Amino acid sequence: MEVSVIKIGNSRGIRFSKTIIERYNIRDTVEMILDKGHIIIKPLSRPRKGWDKAFIEMHANGDDKLFMPDISKKKTLRNGNKTVSNHSCKP
Repeated sequence: MEVSVIKIGNSRGIRFSKTIIERYNIRDTVEMILDKGHIIIKPLSRPRKGWDKAFIEMHANGDDKLFMPDISKKKTLRNGNKTVSNHSCKP
């Protein structure tokens, strides 16, 4: 695809059409890779951005409860004739 390089202030840039922006899910930032005479522009994806704040909010609202009980502390496994706890590999 051929695109024009346009003047933007003292710099130069390229424009992405709405179709390209939507097709490649381009947001506010892209990753630019300079590699052996090529320029590669990739959409920058941060799928977990903001999760830390969301988890704090969930905890404050009491929405961070387990869906099922934690069996790792209670359950014992049978290893031949020996009973082995999930916490330890020793019989």
